[in-house]
Amino acid sequence: MRRLTAASCLVAGVLAAGGLPASGQESSDASTPNDNSALIDQGTLPNAIEQKGPRPKADPSALPPAATVLPEDLNDLGSPPSLALPDRPEQVRIRELRPITLEQSLQIVEVNSPSLKAAASRVDQSKSQLRAAISAWYPSVNFSANGFPEYFKNYTFRNPDFTKRSVQVPDPQNPFGGTRTIERQGQYESYGREWRANFGVSINWDIINPSRVPEIAAARDQFERARDAYLIALRDLRLDASTSYFTLQASDERVRVGQASVRASLLSLRDARARYNAGVNTKLDVLEAETQLAQDRKVLTDALAFQDISRRRIAQLLDLPQDITPTAATPPKPLGLWEPSLQESIIAAYNYREELDQLILDISINNSRANASLAAIQPVLSFVNNFTTARVQGQSGQGSRSAIDMDDYRWSASNATSLQLLWNLYDGGRARANYRASKQAAEESTYNFAAQRDSIRLEVEESFYSLRRAIQDIQTTSSRVLTARESLRLSLLRVQAGVSTQREVINNQQDLTRAELQYTEAIRDYNTSLAQLRRRTGLDALVACGSVDLPAEKPATEMSDIPIEPTPLPAACPAVVVSGSTMNDAIDSPVQPLW
Repeated sequence: MRRLTAASCLVAGVLAAGGLPASGQESSDASTPNDNSALIDQGTLPNAIEQKGPRPKADPSALPPAATVLPEDLNDLGSPPSLALPDRPEQVRIRELRPITLEQSLQIVEVNSPSLKAAASRVDQSKSQLRAAISAWYPSVNFSANGFPEYFKNYTFRNPDFTKRSVQVPDPQNPFGGTRTIERQGQYESYGREWRANFGVSINWDIINPSRVPEIAAARDQFERARDAYLIALRDLRLDASTSYFTLQASDERVRVGQASVRASLLSLRDARARYNAGVNTKLDVLEAETQLAQDRKVLTDALAFQDISRRRIAQLLDLPQDITPTAATPPKPLGLWEPSLQESIIAAYNYREELDQLILDISINNSRANASLAAIQPVLSFVNNFTTARVQGQSGQGSRSAIDMDDYRWSASNATSLQLLWNLYDGGRARANYRASKQAAEESTYNFAAQRDSIRLEVEESFYSLRRAIQDIQTTSSRVLTARESLRLSLLRVQAGVSTQREVINNQQDLTRAELQYTEAIRDYNTSLAQLRRRTGLDALVACGSVDLPAEKPATEMSDIPIEPTPLPAACPAVVVSGSTMNDAIDSPVQPLW
C-alpha cells in the first residue's frame, strides 16, 4: 500500500518542479499583472532563415547515433535477411518468448529496422546524386572507334561494251602544245581487300554554363534534406519503439488484473453455492456470481488477445526472427518528472525539429531550380577538342585478286580545337514560365513552414497537457484502487456475516477491476507523453523518481490458491440465446457452469 500511495509524490514533485501547472493554475501564455500584458507585434518576431540560415545543415550530434551492432546477449535477435520468405508452417511457429527491457528494444530496433535502413540508403543515394551534379565542373572525354578493326572486301564489275572510250591526251610531237585523240581500253573488273581502323577522342569542357551552379546547389540541398529525413526517421522510430513497449507493459498488467478478477469471481461463486446449498441465500445470488464470472472471463480473454497483439506488433517493429516473440521484462512505472515549462518546451521544439529545416531547404531548392530554368536561354561557352586517326592496310581497285598487296597501308591523323557557343535566343517563354513556377513553389514552402510551425507547437502542447492529465489520473486511480480493495474486503466480510448480498460484492469487484485497469492506462499514458515530449522537443531533462506503480507481482492472498482453468474455444453457434425464452425460464432452469 505504501508503494501505491507514492503516486501522490509524483504529482507533488512535478508541481514543485515547475514543469506542469497545478490544478486550477493558469497554464496558458497569459501574463501575470506584474508582466507586460501588451500583445507582441508578430511582425517583430525573428525570421527563421536569419536564425537557421538559408541552407541549414543537419546536426547528427544533436542525437545519439543509431546502433549498428547488437550486444552479445542479443545476437540471436538479429533481423532475418531482407528477402527471406518462410514457406512452411514450422518456420513461423513461435518457439521462444524472450523478455526484453526498454533499453534493449531501442537497441534492437535501431539495428534491425528496415525502414531506418531504407532512410540511410536514401541518404547514400542523395550523396551519389550530389557527386553526379558536381561532375559538371569537370571536362568530359569521349572515345569512339568506327571499325575496331573493320575488314573491307569488294568486287566491281562493269559492262565491257562501255569500257572503250576516247580521251584527249597531250601530243608530244606537236611543238605548239596540241592534243590528240586515242582510244583507251577501260577496266571492267576490280578487286579490293583492306583492314581499316578509325579512332577518335573528343574533349568537351563547359567554360561558362549558367545551369551548373544552381543544379549543384539543389543537389546539395537535397542531400541535406535526406540527412534530416534520416534523423527524423530515427527519432520517430525510437518513439514508436518506446510507445509499443509501454503498450506491451500495459497489456501484461491487463492480463494480471483479469486473472485476479477471475480468481475473485471463482471464490465468490464457490461461496455463493455453498451458502445456497446451506439455505442461507437465494438462487439469484448464484446467478449473479456466475454472471460476474462470465464478465471477468471476458475481461481476461480480451486482455490475453490484446497481449498477443501487442507482442506481435512490437516484434514486427523490431523485425525479430520469425520464431521469437518478445515480452516485457520490467513492470510499468513512471520514467521520471518533466522539468521544463510549456514555453521552454515549445522554443526547444522550434530549434530542434528538422521538419522546419527541411522546409527552409525546400525554399532553397526551388530557388535553385528557378535559376536553372533561366539558364535555358543563357549562352553556354564550351571548349571542344577532337582528335581522329585512321589506318587502312591493303588495296582497292585492282584488276585481279593476285594484284592486291596487303603490305600497302595508309595512315592519317587530325586534331581540331575550337570554342563553341550555344545560345537559345527564343524558346516561346518556356524558361520564364518554369522560373515563375519554381518561385511559386518556394513561396508555397514558406506557407508550409508556417503550418508546420503551428503543428509543432500543437504537438508539444498536446503532449504537455496529456502528461498533466496522466499525472492527475495516476493520483486519482491509485486512491481509487486502494479504496476499492478495502471496499471489496469489507463487502466479503459483510456477506460472510449475513448482513449483505452478493450484489454488493460484485459491484465492489467490478469497481476494483476498473480502477486497476485505469491505473495501468494512466501509467502508460504518462510514459507515452514523456516519450513524446522528449521526441518533439529534443530535451532530456527528466528527474528520476521512485517506484510509484502498483506491484507487478501478484500478491499472495486467500484467493491465489484457486487455479484458473483454461477455457476451451467452442463454436459460436451453441452460445446463441434461444429466442422466446423468458426471465422466469432462466431462473427456473438448472444452473450450468460456464467453465
